[in-house]
Amino acid sequence: MELPLVVGVDGSDGSLTAVDWAVDEAARHGLPLRLVHGSLWERYEVRTPSVGPDRPAGQVMADHIVASAAERAGRRNPDVKVSTDVLPADAADALLREGNNATALVTGSRGRGELKGLLLGSVGLAVAARAHCPVIVVRGDKAGLAGTHQRILLGAGTPATGEEATCFAFREAETRGCVLDAVRAWRRPAHESTGVPDRYHEERARSELGDLLRDAVAEHPRVRVRPAAVEGPARKALVHRSAAADLVVVGARRRQGHFGLQFGTVAHTLLHHAECPVAVVPQRVWQEPAP
Repeated sequence: MELPLVVGVDGSDGSLTAVDWAVDEAARHGLPLRLVHGSLWERYEVRTPSVGPDRPAGQVMADHIVASAAERAGRRNPDVKVSTDVLPADAADALLREGNNATALVTGSRGRGELKGLLLGSVGLAVAARAHCPVIVVRGDKAGLAGTHQRILLGAGTPATGEEATCFAFREAETRGCVLDAVRAWRRPAHESTGVPDRYHEERARSELGDLLRDAVAEHPRVRVRPAAVEGPARKALVHRSAAADLVVVGARRRQGHFGLQFGTVAHTLLHHAECPVAVVPQRVWQEPAP
């Protein structure tokens, strides 16, 4: 049985956009869709006015949020199987718990009550940093959200951080029948002698990129791959290229027992500035050595 695509919903414009994107994604992959709302209304039930004898207003609102999201999903594609749940937890904790039994988690870029000036809401950031399944933060312009570019962008890392992200990007490109742009950035070390030519670093980056892509290319021969070694910071190159992509995919390395942000500046920058949805795909968990 396929694990569902889980979407965090809170009634905000960002979460409704995430629902639309996730419905299309679920249909492409033949996945069920699970709409989840984290609510702590029971904690404040004493202070919450009731709607009728047994219906606190907080519960009514929570139920309305998931029901409205489910109705929206059904209108967009009635063939996608949809389930809903209201969980007694804050939004980030609810999604992280659901991620243990999900193909991927999907969130909007900002939630209800978040300041408009924020580039990425606290829930999306926390979930992308801590989840042990892929997390897609739905953001960007209309073309990227609609998938009209017919291009997946992979920020190619090292095998230690990028193998599972690479597999994810290839599967996505194959399912969509589109091109996969795989980008590996390189820079001349500041301390290096000027006698080393730039082409040495470029060729090394191309070689590392080829090593990372080799197995996935063999497994997905129908995917059209365009590898590129580009000079400069990876985060700038990927943000720039995201304007012509439908999804940008990057890897993250998770640490057992480590609570906090666990991705680098590339993923962090993309989550705040990319012009299309961003998928953060965790590499296998590893145990931190004891101090």
